[in-house]
Amino acid sequence: MPVGTQTLLPRQGHRLLQVGIALVLFSSFEGFVIPQMASPRIGLSVHTLGAIESIFLLVQGLLWPRLELGVVTARVAFWCSIYSALAILAAYFVAAVLGVGVDTIALNGRLPGGLSEGSALQEAAIRLIAYSSAPTGTVCFTLVLWGLRHAEPNREGRHTP
Repeated sequence: MPVGTQTLLPRQGHRLLQVGIALVLFSSFEGFVIPQMASPRIGLSVHTLGAIESIFLLVQGLLWPRLELGVVTARVAFWCSIYSALAILAAYFVAAVLGVGVDTIALNGRLPGGLSEGSALQEAAIRLIAYSSAPTGTVCFTLVLWGLRHAEPNREGRHTP
């Protein structure tokens, strides 16, 4: 592992754990306001998605120090992970609060407590935020897989070449 990443990867892993716990708190508190949202059905989706994203980031935070990545690659993967998790959550949250976004979040649209069609600007904003999470997530997952490319760790948890 390059010298620069010996401290970077554990620090980033710790930050992923912090963001994961923050999302647990967000999901917990968001659950209390679901009935007041313009779309309670999508509010419930935000609650569930926040919990799933928090678990994902917690697992990723535990895995992160084991990756074999360079400094630049680690930074790209880290920020893509954070952005991807928060962007999709933000898109659903905005849709739930405003009650619009049926063009993008079509699975729950037109249901009781679902979504209606918003203005062109609202729909475009939700679409842009939601769709931007996919490529960044894909970049992160690809780099994490690349970082796990070497042999099994030894007893101390270090990778052997």
